[in-house]
Amino acid sequence: MPSNKTSGILSVLGASIMWALEPIFAKLSFQSTDVFNTFATRILFCLLLITFYTVLKNPQGLKIKIRELKWLIYLSFAATLCADFIYTYALTRVMVINAVLIGHIQPIFIVLLGYFLLRSDRLTKFDYLGISFMIFAGFLVSTKTIDNLINLKFGSFGDLLVLFATFAWATTAITTRKYLKELPAHVIAFYRFLFAGIVFFGYLFVTRGIRITNIYQVLLGFVIGIGTILYYEGLKRIKAAQVAALELSTPFFATLLGLMFLKEFITPLQLFGLFFLALGIFFLSKKEEL
Repeated sequence: MPSNKTSGILSVLGASIMWALEPIFAKLSFQSTDVFNTFATRILFCLLLITFYTVLKNPQGLKIKIRELKWLIYLSFAATLCADFIYTYALTRVMVINAVLIGHIQPIFIVLLGYFLLRSDRLTKFDYLGISFMIFAGFLVSTKTIDNLINLKFGSFGDLLVLFATFAWATTAITTRKYLKELPAHVIAFYRFLFAGIVFFGYLFVTRGIRITNIYQVLLGFVIGIGTILYYEGLKRIKAAQVAALELSTPFFATLLGLMFLKEFITPLQLFGLFFLALGIFFLSKKEEL
């Protein structure tokens, strides 16, 4: 039997691969359907998978307290209905590497929001270094080329959308840490998709209906569900700093998959961006080891 640490490492690496597949399947889905149908089936099959996992793990495990309800609704609306939908739409306008790397500068917002809202930890020199490197990483990836840099072209509207989604995800991470600490991870994951799904499905049924026209819509929901489960299972077994470092593999997997399946080529400037992202994650994780 693998050790607890080994299981945690494998779980997080598995989650990273799943999240690297997410933008690939979304872009392949867009070839035969629109963003609305892609997003709807993403929620549907993700929710089905998490529900199945929850029933297997603990059939009575979806109970919540009244005081937790409003925060779960916020989590679902901000993280799924808002951030996830904006991210999915942004994938129609940006390369996979842009979406994944900008999405991975979320720790910047978590650290800053945690400092100003939770007042739990002071910012260290490692935090400042990590934030600086990650901002620079996002800048390089969105700029793409030296010519764009010279002409002061610092990214697209799609990049800005991903950045907004990233900020929204960070607010839900802070909310979860402050108000939902007592809930098991699979319960949080279930309600994260439930309330948003009810609203979004209701809107689609009234306006246009839901159609499944390709297998990628189904696969997209499954990889999100599997990634969510693996991530939380890994988080229970290894340190947060180790999780952050391992999750850094997502942009590298996404870059490779984007090249293989979508013929998206990474520029030298974007490659440097990946390097600076790695440095940023390293420094933000550093204080846990002190």
